[in-house]
Amino acid sequence: MKKGIHPDNYRLVVFKDMSNDHMILTKSCANTKETVVYTDGNEYPVVKLEISNTSHPFFTGKLKLVDTAGRVDKFMNKYKKYAKKD
Repeated sequence: MKKGIHPDNYRLVVFKDMSNDHMILTKSCANTKETVVYTDGNEYPVVKLEISNTSHPFFTGKLKLVDTAGRVDKFMNKYKKYAKKD
């Protein structure tokens, strides 16, 4: 390994999935200003995630459509001519 290219400020950090409140404690050097109390009762810096393996449809097997301003409808209308007909 090359010397001097890796950060030296690794510490325990909680990564929190905001969609389902799942938390993972791991070492990281990610900068963060907020803290959270983890399940072990200690307070750690927290990095908030929009999605993780516990909420992503690929890993959960559940399809979840989030429609913001009709984007899904717009997409479906645009590509409905290519849809399979049963």
